[in-house]
Amino acid sequence: MASQDWFDKDFYKVLGVSKDVTEADLKKQYRKLARQFHPDSNPGDASAEAKFKEISEANSVLSDPEQRKEYDQIRAMGSGARFTAGGQGQSGGFEDVFGGMFGGGGARGGGASNANYSYQQAGYDDLLGGMFGGSQGFGQPSGGFRGFGGPTRGRDISARTTVDFVTATKGDTIKLQTSEGGTITVKIPAGVSDGQKIKLRGKGEKSPDGGETGDIVLTVSVRKHPVFERDGLNLRVNVPVTFVEATLGATIEVPTLGGDPVKLRVAAGTPSGRVLRVKGRGVETAKGTGDLLAVVQVAVPSHLSDEAREALEAFHALEPNENPRAELLAKAHE
Repeated sequence: MASQDWFDKDFYKVLGVSKDVTEADLKKQYRKLARQFHPDSNPGDASAEAKFKEISEANSVLSDPEQRKEYDQIRAMGSGARFTAGGQGQSGGFEDVFGGMFGGGGARGGGASNANYSYQQAGYDDLLGGMFGGSQGFGQPSGGFRGFGGPTRGRDISARTTVDFVTATKGDTIKLQTSEGGTITVKIPAGVSDGQKIKLRGKGEKSPDGGETGDIVLTVSVRKHPVFERDGLNLRVNVPVTFVEATLGATIEVPTLGGDPVKLRVAAGTPSGRVLRVKGRGVETAKGTGDLLAVVQVAVPSHLSDEAREALEAFHALEPNENPRAELLAKAHE
């Protein structure tokens, strides 16, 4: 970044924050704007891409405590300062700002040898070194002023992958192919949910000038399981029971994810929809372990033999004369 940018650009205004904004609020605001103007969210929109670059530039300075301090100091010197490249018989310098420090126009009006003496031999290299990121004054191997923004960070890359239900629940290590034909190894943590994002640090776009490599932001989609559903850290499964089992009580087998079935006792008179809990057989993560929730579903036979129908009709004649919908109807009129 050219030094003049720090005089002319109000990075606080670019990000829409005050000059005393905290690091946490600054990060929150930057993320909000980055999502809004990211090129992936605005394909083909040149103005959005330009805005994204502008807010990224502002954040790269203000998010670094040292650079932010230097930026505030430079801005406090006044917007009237101008950086000059230097012509014949002049050395480059900061007009108005450093002119008085180096004895009026002496540093600007002399030749190269005078400039070197003014900036370095007279002891001003420490002053400039602190402002431009080193004790070497203006000279940098990159040819730029690294204190002003430093190298550009590589862009983040958005990617998607789909994993099966067991992988998402128990975790695993998978390999993904990059657009360049290479492969990267990704650790899927146990308990990852559908739509969750995983950040792969340093796997994104490389910096054009030797800066930090960007990240890959991986969105994980989870395939549905034919039996189990996620309920937070719990696993939910619908378990059919017969009318007789629900009425008289029974011991039934319930499947578990990736393990042997467990036996559960269904109490006599269990209604459809009652939840039977198996402790510790849900999703196991570093934050805790869920349970297996077995939801009882009373199965109604679609075909009855003549003998079964007669037996059921005989039972109906003997069952209590109660209307199971009486309470529902009463509450509907409240």
